[in-house]
Amino acid sequence: MTTQVERQGRCLCRAVNITVNLEKMSVSACHCSTCRRWGGGPLMVVESATPLQFEGEEHVQVYDSSEWAERGFCSRCGTHLFYRLKQGGFYAVPVGLLDNQDNWTFSLQVFIEEKPAFYCFANDTQTLTGKELVAQFSAE
Repeated sequence: MTTQVERQGRCLCRAVNITVNLEKMSVSACHCSTCRRWGGGPLMVVESATPLQFEGEEHVQVYDSSEWAERGFCSRCGTHLFYRLKQGGFYAVPVGLLDNQDNWTFSLQVFIEEKPAFYCFANDTQTLTGKELVAQFSAE
């Protein structure tokens, strides 16, 4: 049986509060060109298989960013709130939104083949190409 940990966070203007349930306290980085364009660098996230809970949901806007995924943001301040698959129950929440920044482990980097050469993380993590990542979700 997996124990879930609940974490709360908020956008910059505090119009949206978010609650996320996590099965593990690990952070992943996505280096795909869409995430880098969205946030100016790699997207650092925690992952959840359960739907997110919001207070201030009227301020949550969703952008249909691809055939398989969408991205949510606060309509008042623009804070990035989530990336989610349209099917399959996968939610990625920017780790910087969440309170209590202790006890995280940086463990995975995806779309590693798209990472530009001008930066490199020192942590030893698992790395996946975009093709390998998509294959994991397709196999479910």
